[in-house]
Amino acid sequence: MRLILAALFSALFFSCEKAPPPSSETMSDELPEKSSTAAGDMLWLEEVEGERAIDWVRAQNDRSLTELQADPGYAGTEAAADEILTSKERIPYGAIRDGMVYNFWQDDIHVRGIWRRTSEAEYATENPTWETILDFDKLAADENKNWVFKGAKVFRKSTSDPFVCLVSLSDGGKDAVIYREFDLQKKGFVDGGFTTPEAKQTIAWIDSDTLLIGTDWGEDTVTESGYPFVVKRWKRGTPLTDAKEVFRGKKTDVSASPMTFNLEDGRVIASVRRGETFFTASYWLLPEDGSDPVKWPLPPKCSPEGVFKGQFLMTLEQDWSPAGQATDFKSGDLVAFGLDGFLDNHTLPEISLVFRPNKTQAVNGVAIAKDAALLSINENVAGKVLRLEPGSPWTTKEIKLPGTGQVGVAFANKDEETVFLNYEAFLTPDSLLSYDTKTGETKTLKSLPGKFDTTGMKVEQFFATSTDGTQIPYFLVCREDIALDGTTPTLLYGYGGFQVSLRPSYNPVIGRLWLEKGGAYVLANIRGGGEFGPKWHQAGLKTKRQTIYDDFIAVGEDLIERKITSPAHLGIMGGSNGGLLMGVMLNQRPDLWNAVVVQVPLLDMLRYHLLLAGASWVDEYGSPEVPEERAFLKKISPVHNFAPAKEYPVPFFVTSTKDDRVHPGHARKLAKKFEDADLPFYYYENTNGGHSAAANQTERAKRSALEFTYLKQRLFGGK
Repeated sequence: MRLILAALFSALFFSCEKAPPPSSETMSDELPEKSSTAAGDMLWLEEVEGERAIDWVRAQNDRSLTELQADPGYAGTEAAADEILTSKERIPYGAIRDGMVYNFWQDDIHVRGIWRRTSEAEYATENPTWETILDFDKLAADENKNWVFKGAKVFRKSTSDPFVCLVSLSDGGKDAVIYREFDLQKKGFVDGGFTTPEAKQTIAWIDSDTLLIGTDWGEDTVTESGYPFVVKRWKRGTPLTDAKEVFRGKKTDVSASPMTFNLEDGRVIASVRRGETFFTASYWLLPEDGSDPVKWPLPPKCSPEGVFKGQFLMTLEQDWSPAGQATDFKSGDLVAFGLDGFLDNHTLPEISLVFRPNKTQAVNGVAIAKDAALLSINENVAGKVLRLEPGSPWTTKEIKLPGTGQVGVAFANKDEETVFLNYEAFLTPDSLLSYDTKTGETKTLKSLPGKFDTTGMKVEQFFATSTDGTQIPYFLVCREDIALDGTTPTLLYGYGGFQVSLRPSYNPVIGRLWLEKGGAYVLANIRGGGEFGPKWHQAGLKTKRQTIYDDFIAVGEDLIERKITSPAHLGIMGGSNGGLLMGVMLNQRPDLWNAVVVQVPLLDMLRYHLLLAGASWVDEYGSPEVPEERAFLKKISPVHNFAPAKEYPVPFFVTSTKDDRVHPGHARKLAKKFEDADLPFYYYENTNGGHSAAANQTERAKRSALEFTYLKQRLFGGK
């Protein structure tokens, strides 16, 4: 589940639309009728590309860009950001297939990017020679499309079989994509191969001639959130319309997604994940004989991690007492059972405990390589990787790392002995480590030179006390000699939702544009995230969400109490769910900050569930259709708590017209309220880019330059 959450709600800084409702001239706080014409006087801003809305967006963009780009330092700031983001001095992370390393690469020449490959031996050299497989700039020009590469689904059943591949393409960076079959050897699309129309969709290979696909099949086949709930089996050489239905969920679900478990012996276990809510799901086995789906005996809140040496691994997000078994398990545990035991009779085998995190730890996930299973965990927010070995009990062995920072498994595959690990820290550039599952050797394969001057800088972890007494950790990155007189310009970043963890990482844009200039950067590990496991996340669900906001305020107040900064020099930033956090902070504590960057936000919490994927998030936020939950949402909704007479800091709203996950209408509405109240604000809506508000590195550089120019103006000079 953690991978699904990360994909749906990533922290922005690190990198099927419904028809708009009818307009009205009044704002109502009553329970909304989905067909009502009495839902608000700003509904025209929800018309994504409506003429009136786009005219307003253009006017705000022109005004804001004119002001910010007129700053004497802007051109240099954008040039620095562009140099960093399009630099060739980046690690080309890749995936190994048959002795070749495959990599997607963007730079100043390849703006949309190229997909390329080189041999493992060549990859280990300082300057590998690459072979281009697919040039997306050329493809976009040839087809007159704004193509953004969204990855590839590559499959083969055994090492003796050829690879088959589906390339995912998005028009402008939207979540909606098309899939087109691609021949990796001939380096071209397959004539007559698998091709899908554009939709929010998921696919999985069963064999080289068969796909499972969940897509928009037409009327009443997508959920209220805009995701498919019907999965079909599609055979090569047949039209998509002839695909055979194998699973059907409900319109009220979040989604139904095909998934497969590829076993070490070559078997492929076909299944469907039915997400009844955002955080609960049932899993359904699709028998090879075509008989009815069989429900996996898993608890509703868990994350399947894969199969290793015949053991099915999963992480629990709830306490669990398996029926008929003597052992109870805790939320956060990694557990396992014998897969064949379930496949033989469809009953739950004996469950074993693989790993139980302590109070300072949390499971991030498991990666399966050839003869090895690697467990990634947080420990006091920093990362570790442990090698697992089945037994009674299971054992773990820690993999040696260069230091204390963030580590992740960048690549692992059940057929490959080489595992790629990524290691980084706030002041330590990325390193690519190779881990040999056969020898247990770890070595640094590639490392980056520093992209900003860290001389005289330090990293410290502090704890702020929240309103209920909980200690909230945060990291401070700053100069060693900062004066504790409250004058340091400080940027505080937060997210706090969907069990997404924020961990130490190297960000050269922050380093060059902020830390080098004398600013301090703070990363807050507030509740709602996954830094300390499921309970840390669940402490802020639905009507308990004020806990998250209290945590963030506590961090801000702690920075001021320590005299690191003061309200005149303190700015905050957050995107997506973090954008909601920013909107709430604008209303609840406008006195505490002097700059607020509100990125691709949710801001209208009484209508969020009616917009794009919003209905899928009621398990996180609560439903405006439930009176008690609506009453709480009304108290925190940034749009509904705006007060024209309040003294606000000048905010900067950033969003994207092409965002088909969080509706741009959220940012538009609160910005419009500032405009109507004749209060100052900045607004930038990129016409491309999807939920990242940037479709390529050049657009990311521009967005970053605008944000840091604004922050410099607000925080270095004070009010």
